[in-house]
Amino acid sequence: MISKLIEKIQKTNAPIVVGLDPTMAMIPEQLKAKAFAEFGETLEGAAEAFWQFNKAIVDSVYDLIPCVKPQIAMYEQLGIPGLIVYKKTVDYCREKGLLVLGDIKRGDIGSTSAAYAVGHLGTIQIGSNTYAPFAEDFATVNPYLGTDGVEPFLKVCREEDKGIFVLVKTSNPSSGEFQDRLIDGRPLYEHVGEKVEEWGSTCMDGAYSNVGAVVGATYPEMGAALRKLMPHTYILVPGYGAQGGKGEDLKAFFNEDGLGAIVNSSRGIIAAWKQEAYAQYGEANFAEASRAAVIAMREDIQNALSSK
Repeated sequence: MISKLIEKIQKTNAPIVVGLDPTMAMIPEQLKAKAFAEFGETLEGAAEAFWQFNKAIVDSVYDLIPCVKPQIAMYEQLGIPGLIVYKKTVDYCREKGLLVLGDIKRGDIGSTSAAYAVGHLGTIQIGSNTYAPFAEDFATVNPYLGTDGVEPFLKVCREEDKGIFVLVKTSNPSSGEFQDRLIDGRPLYEHVGEKVEEWGSTCMDGAYSNVGAVVGATYPEMGAALRKLMPHTYILVPGYGAQGGKGEDLKAFFNEDGLGAIVNSSRGIIAAWKQEAYAQYGEANFAEASRAAVIAMREDIQNALSSK
């Protein structure tokens, strides 16, 4: 699966994943009014607004990017109607030729972890029928429970040619409370990174593994160290844009071939219409603002990598 992602990155010249993480505050009034007129001010109405928002943004940017990353919590907060829209969004993005990275951050043990892996990346047999319940291409995984929690995902990756991105050094300010703790004289995130590279050796797909790592753009010096520790690992880099990461911060995450990393932006893209830089588009043209933000992000990354 990682080879498919690399192919799409090279085709679009955009190592970018757009995070589809809607909130009601991001959604233009005209979409909310239309959804509420049909479904009322209900969970179903909010879910419909999410769907129309997602669809408009995907329609505007799908030709520019290789991948999207819907964050499942944004949909789960709306209960069953939200999960239905999550699935509709996954399916629609795949129809548009995009790869889908389900940002689910699951991590458990035994049959529970296996159920998460099957539900999101694998297939399940019901009588004589086989189903792929959510059918994402990649998923994010929390490694806190160790190999017991990750192995069921590795099994599905090997069987179904799917991929995972394991949390290693996250972009949030308090990540260091645990991740920076010294173990045998080295920070915990380095130990996790080495384990990710080891897990990945069982799931190779060309020069890179189907087991990737999540390393925040807000910690470029740590990204440089992890890049060396994980030479066959693709790095998902959150924290660009709204969290303060810039193109110049990203160089250390990439290999000399210009590959090895894909950068996420969520609010910076889907809520671009609310930013001063894209105010000229206005609320009615929110999707066009998102397209302009993707183009600007692509140029920022390209400029940074050209000076690497």
